[in-house]
Amino acid sequence: MHRPVLALVWLLSPASTQGAFGTARPVECGISDGYRAANAWERAKEPNLRRYCDLLASGTAKLVGSGSIILVKEVPQIADEADKLLPGRAAPSVLKGRAFLRLGQPEDALRTLEEAKRRDERALDDPVALLAWARANARTGHLAEAAQAYRAALPRTSALTAQERSSASFEAGLTVMAQGPAGIDDAVAMFRQARRDAVDAMQVASVAALALALDRGGLRDEARAVLAERLRGDVKPLLADPRVTGALADAGVPHETDALAAIALEADGGAPAKEAWRKYLGGAGGKGPWAEHAREHAGVTAPAAKKPAPKPEAPTPGGPR
Repeated sequence: MHRPVLALVWLLSPASTQGAFGTARPVECGISDGYRAANAWERAKEPNLRRYCDLLASGTAKLVGSGSIILVKEVPQIADEADKLLPGRAAPSVLKGRAFLRLGQPEDALRTLEEAKRRDERALDDPVALLAWARANARTGHLAEAAQAYRAALPRTSALTAQERSSASFEAGLTVMAQGPAGIDDAVAMFRQARRDAVDAMQVASVAALALALDRGGLRDEARAVLAERLRGDVKPLLADPRVTGALADAGVPHETDALAAIALEADGGAPAKEAWRKYLGGAGGKGPWAEHAREHAGVTAPAAKKPAPKPEAPTPGGPR
């Protein structure tokens, strides 16, 4: 039996990223017993395969960890070069879509990942690719599709780092909660998982999100207990941490920052909490499924519905024309 070709990246990548990085490895670039050599039979069958895998390896290495955005800008071109070597494969499109996400181009990311799915229906089965698909949908306003993708991705994230798992669970919970009351129980479970894995600012955000979901689900005593146990002082600076704001954007609900700040202030109560809820209502939250919940906390009533303008009376038969 012939062994698959080895792509150099999975041996050269930093140890801290090996787990998540390995999950993103294209099938055609599999590892063979840790030996850095392409099988001669495979090379003869696909003479461009070695170069193709090396390009994908190079592009992926520029994406993982906290790589410079200057390096990330090189990735779409690298993916295009790989695509020319072996046209029609899905992996270059997945790599390119992930790069577009890092570059703040979610529409391009969604389009490119859709192309990967057209090329191979299993192209997004990998958790790294599936999370990219969820984030691209969420950032472009396709929250139902994003929620479905997040639900599919979470059971597959065991190979990711704890930090990556916590971000995925946090984002998933936010996206599912944005669907309204029907998803609140699942959101609570996702935030509990996020809280277990998170550290620093992401843990504060996960605790606030768990309390928010519990409160929205009617479990207000438990929500207060969660806040009292884990949150102390002003959490706004921690909610402004780039990791938190990035996760909120990846979930497609950046406006939920105001709700997280508001629920955290509930521990002290009083005017600051009500002011934070009013700020939430003044933005996108005022038009979402949790507006009534926020109005209750803010102590404001729902705006009166506008009465339709009266219809003009029909002319009387035989009357003046």
